[in-house]
Amino acid sequence: MRRDRIGRRRRMVALFTVGLAALVGTATAAQQDRAGLRPLIAALHVHSTTSTGTLDLDQLAERAERLGIDAVILSDNFALRFEYGLPPLRASFRKSMTIPSLTARRVGGFLRDVAAAQARHPQVMLIPGVEVVPHYYWTGSLLDRNLTMHNSQRNLLVLGLREDEDYAALPLSGNPASYRYGWEGLWSVAPGLLFVPAGWLWHRSIRSFTKRRKAGGVILAMTGALLLLNAWPFSRPVFSSYDEALGYRPYQAVIDAVQAGKGLTIWSLPEARDFNTHSFGPLGVVTVRTEPHPEALLSTTGYTGFGGLYQDQRHAHEPGGTWDHAIDQYLDGSRASYPILFGEIAFHTPGEAGIELNQVLNVLRVHEWSPEGVLDAMRAGRLYAVGQYTSGVELRLDEFRVATQDGTRSAHTGERLSLRAPTNPALHVSVSATDGRAHPIIVTIIRSGQVVSRVNGRTPLRHRFSDTHNAGDAPFYYRVAVHGSGDILSNPIFVDPR
Repeated sequence: MRRDRIGRRRRMVALFTVGLAALVGTATAAQQDRAGLRPLIAALHVHSTTSTGTLDLDQLAERAERLGIDAVILSDNFALRFEYGLPPLRASFRKSMTIPSLTARRVGGFLRDVAAAQARHPQVMLIPGVEVVPHYYWTGSLLDRNLTMHNSQRNLLVLGLREDEDYAALPLSGNPASYRYGWEGLWSVAPGLLFVPAGWLWHRSIRSFTKRRKAGGVILAMTGALLLLNAWPFSRPVFSSYDEALGYRPYQAVIDAVQAGKGLTIWSLPEARDFNTHSFGPLGVVTVRTEPHPEALLSTTGYTGFGGLYQDQRHAHEPGGTWDHAIDQYLDGSRASYPILFGEIAFHTPGEAGIELNQVLNVLRVHEWSPEGVLDAMRAGRLYAVGQYTSGVELRLDEFRVATQDGTRSAHTGERLSLRAPTNPALHVSVSATDGRAHPIIVTIIRSGQVVSRVNGRTPLRHRFSDTHNAGDAPFYYRVAVHGSGDILSNPIFVDPR
């Protein structure tokens, strides 16, 4: 899926290197739970014609309405500009290429376009966001015939930024608005020294009327001008594209910048792999590579969440895996927040790689039917992700809550239940299919990374589980996973035994 999703981008990188329809059935804005929260269906990570998608904003809104989707969370590409330069004058002797994407100067227009499309389609929320490449780097060389570009697909989704200045401040390799001036920039203007001999030759040609000297001066001057033009802008990225030892520093810098702008950051498809090679004869093989990077969830902090359900390999959500380790760090106080799991569709073109807009979605519980309400629910983790893999069969998580034994108090995803007394919690799980038929499913309840209950059954299925585990005074959490004709992954419910 990853290969097909970025096929268009790969083809462009190759040129550069050489020179759920009704996911919750009848759920509507009118439905509310006891807390006054409404269910809302959202598609996350959707591209429009603004970048690499093939549907414009109006077409996306119309398609979402037909498929029963309440909100489309856009993730158009931002600042996709890649370059490779020859040392030591990398800025002057370089090849650059920009893939269709937004820039800091175009963000304002993009936000206005989304607002205008929203006014034309009030029945579907269009929420602006971008997909960014915080950093990529090169290893090898053309001379050694082993040039490799790393991490061009190690991406973040950025949502909730409102001001143009917030986008311009994002420290990305392809965002000149965030570049800095420094000593390295002196190399960028070094070709300007060619104007010195060019002026001398021109001056000599005037005195001696020598056409050869005049031509030489013109050639040197034009060469210097072209090299300076190619080196523009003379500022450089915050993090060098030729430094392979930076690790996750560039990514943390982007996360921190988004936090400063009160936005959300989501690790995009962290376990998908991108590997492609291009043979260019005497230049050797140029490789474009991004390895799976689930360790990003532990190596960075302050981000909102990650794509944990999508149509590709993924293991971070498995019991005791990377996600549970990150949640444990939150509970022991070494992490200020825990990662929210999202369903990520990575939609570019209808039918591309068999992908449709409603195949991977998120069901949120929102306070208000607005973009602000959606972002608030995403921040709080009041959602579950669902993937639909069999046409016409959509699973829904009708209920997942943790309650006291007497049922007087309970909590849902993204919430915390305080027991207040030495008692064991009761879990209530209910799963059905929107076609109303019986479909085989497996329901797994996970407590702090360990499977505590697994039930095989058919939809509709109701399961009540009383946990007899004595956790002492330490807080813990539950989450649920459902597998069958599709997948459901919930976010955690926290329990404080004190």
